[in-house]
Amino acid sequence: MRFKLERRETVSGLGLVAAPVIAVLATLLIGTAMFLVLGLDPLAAFRIYFIDPLTDPYTLQELVVKACPLLLIGLGLVFCYRANRWNIGAEGQYVAGAVLGSIVAIATNGGEGGWWILPAMLAMGAIGGALWGLVPAFLRVRFGASEILTSLMLVYVAQLGLDYLVRGPWRDPAGFNFPKSVSFDPAATVPLLMEDGRMHAGILIAIVVVIVAAFVLGRTLVGFSIELGGSAPRAAAFAGFDERRVTYGVFAVSGALAGLAGIIEVAGPIGNLQPSISPGYGFTAIIAAVLGRLNPFGVVLSSLVLALTYIGGEAAQISLKMPFDVTRVFQGTMLIAILAADVLVRYRVRRVEAPARDAAKVTAHA
Repeated sequence: MRFKLERRETVSGLGLVAAPVIAVLATLLIGTAMFLVLGLDPLAAFRIYFIDPLTDPYTLQELVVKACPLLLIGLGLVFCYRANRWNIGAEGQYVAGAVLGSIVAIATNGGEGGWWILPAMLAMGAIGGALWGLVPAFLRVRFGASEILTSLMLVYVAQLGLDYLVRGPWRDPAGFNFPKSVSFDPAATVPLLMEDGRMHAGILIAIVVVIVAAFVLGRTLVGFSIELGGSAPRAAAFAGFDERRVTYGVFAVSGALAGLAGIIEVAGPIGNLQPSISPGYGFTAIIAAVLGRLNPFGVVLSSLVLALTYIGGEAAQISLKMPFDVTRVFQGTMLIAILAADVLVRYRVRRVEAPARDAAKVTAHA
């Protein structure tokens, strides 16, 4: 006896809406079991993770700050995933954008400054991420290589390149030998929206990107070609849409938004280049895109939820002496639960009896 997945003829709209909710509840149940194994009170742990950060004005600002890179990267991934192109290397594109955009800040450091510096940094960051994203797109189109593997491997290339730069040619001479670049000048930093806190103008850029992405995906021929190419490639070919152009386009957009997130984070909350400029935003944004149902407005909500896990995890480290890896377990469990819920909504599990051995053939052979 074995089991097989059989696609449902009709997919319930209610099921699609309920799937993320069920996935979150399943994650909380698994988290409860994990806290009990660790000898912690689950109610106290969940309060620190998910309730306390929402009761303090400063942590509410931090929630938005943490959600900004997740939102930008997740929006870019929505373009790829709707086209059925699996970009797993947004973390590398994030780093590439941060590095290329920082060239302007480092080159103009200590100068007179100017209004053009920050816009140039943002443009260079988007270009850097787009170029890094086009590499797996080219390898898929030209050689048929799996974009899953190539985009993922390029993450480590970008991270090692950043590590070399901040420990070598870009290391701050006055930084007491710490592996970091010079601190960016005020003209090369993202302005704050509020004096008390770290909420910055990158949030406004992310909001504009949400609106533009929703319009492009829902109201334009480009969005239709992406959707059709992902769901019905043969129909897209008959309609005259070029698969190669779609592949290059979605990877360029995805990489550009990841690179933009990288330079905003470096020129905003961080203020310089250092070996670790991300706690894994590029990978966590995959969960944000999936949890948001590949909808730009859904990604806004999912990014805030995942940002809450980061802030709650930091608080749990202090209050409960819990390792930050527990946060990664939460995020990974949520992704698995979401994917499992989606599969069960779109497919039914069917039991199939194993075929009996043909006794006649066995007898004849004997």
